[in-house]
Amino acid sequence: MSTPPPLAGGTRGPHHLRPLLDAVLDALTEGAADRGGPLPSGGPDAVAARVREATGDLLPAHGTGADTALRTLVTALAAGAADPADPLCAAHLHCPPLAVATAADLAASALNPSLDSWDQAPAATALEALVTRALAAELHPKSPEGPEGDALITTGGTESNQLALLTARERSAHHGPLRVLVGANAHHSLTRAAWLLGLPEPVTVPAPAGILDPAALDEALTELPSAPGTVLVTATAGTTDAGLIDPLDDIADLCATHGARLHIDAAYGGALLFSDRRRHLLTGIERADTVALDLHKLGWQPAAAGLFAVRDPADLDALSHRADYLNADDDTEAGLPDLLGRSLRTTRRPDVLKIAVTLKALGRDGLGTLVDQVCDQASHLAAALDAHPGFELYDQPTLSTVLFRPAHAADRHIADVRRRLLTEGHAVLGRAQADGRRWLKATLLNPHTTPADLTNLLKLVEGTTPR
Repeated sequence: MSTPPPLAGGTRGPHHLRPLLDAVLDALTEGAADRGGPLPSGGPDAVAARVREATGDLLPAHGTGADTALRTLVTALAAGAADPADPLCAAHLHCPPLAVATAADLAASALNPSLDSWDQAPAATALEALVTRALAAELHPKSPEGPEGDALITTGGTESNQLALLTARERSAHHGPLRVLVGANAHHSLTRAAWLLGLPEPVTVPAPAGILDPAALDEALTELPSAPGTVLVTATAGTTDAGLIDPLDDIADLCATHGARLHIDAAYGGALLFSDRRRHLLTGIERADTVALDLHKLGWQPAAAGLFAVRDPADLDALSHRADYLNADDDTEAGLPDLLGRSLRTTRRPDVLKIAVTLKALGRDGLGTLVDQVCDQASHLAAALDAHPGFELYDQPTLSTVLFRPAHAADRHIADVRRRLLTEGHAVLGRAQADGRRWLKATLLNPHTTPADLTNLLKLVEGTTPR
């Protein structure tokens, strides 16, 4: 009988991994060199053809062996990647992960604990409890009159927003059906979560200039009579399109006046809390009942690294669930932590490890510096656009997103410019609709980007724009 392939764990696991890591790192280097830019050229059909040619038969009768398989597939993936570490890859809230976080993620994969019962993840359980409480304290500082906040690790803003609606629905169950109010600038996942949970379609509140209007919110709350706690208002700290922040303190005041719950989707902007220079932009976030935060955006983590924070830990009671093989009553009574109420998922990888390593390695000042660097880059790009007669700037950036367009270009040309840059492999820019027009979107999340990189980006757009 043949010897089984080696495993990553145990005392021999690191020995088996080391040569495979050399193969992976060589393949990443070769693939990036083959790509030669922020993304592969040729468009979807050409990229798919190159991947098919490189990989060949994916289920051969006899395997190629680990080294060949790794080198072939990792090289193909890297050569065909949109690399967020390239300064000209600036379309989405898709960050280049820190090397230290990626290394920690390797350890999590090798150990492979599953956070659905303590006996599968003893140390990871303890570490997650420490990290979630520490981050919850950043979003909901303990007050003498209230309980200490809590938080869960999630896959990102979509899951966190779903949990916000779920916990609000369960808290309102004894008083009446939940109604949800969202700004016209809100993330699409909130409307989708309402549909998934069987809630009425959310009431959409106007958001002129991309920011939720408090006067319109006041009017909507007044016209929606309800029992206390049966209305959930959602605000945004860092919109996807333009990186804008709603007036959180004013919205919290209105929620207090009308007896509504408040959820703040800070998936993008929540990391401003690490910045001494910019944390004031989040004034009022501590008054929210629940908050979503993504550290795979302005936290430089490999996806996924989301957080759902609650001011009142009782909100999480709605997630309580019993499965005898995972959290039997007598085990819980004997002191084994019950993890099923810490997520809607069962099998759950220890995403907390890379977060913990990053927090310890960089500290508050290190993370705050990274946040400030990318926000400063956005200000630099905005200044260059403002001074350039060939471009129109939408507005000064709040976070690290800049909307702009070639001056006097038609909307159809804006989309053409973006697709041509993508197809040629020169740059990755996003798109957004604002003020009834189409804009190019640069989302700057790479702290190593230089002014020269930004100048090059504008030259590429200028050279691609139809005359």
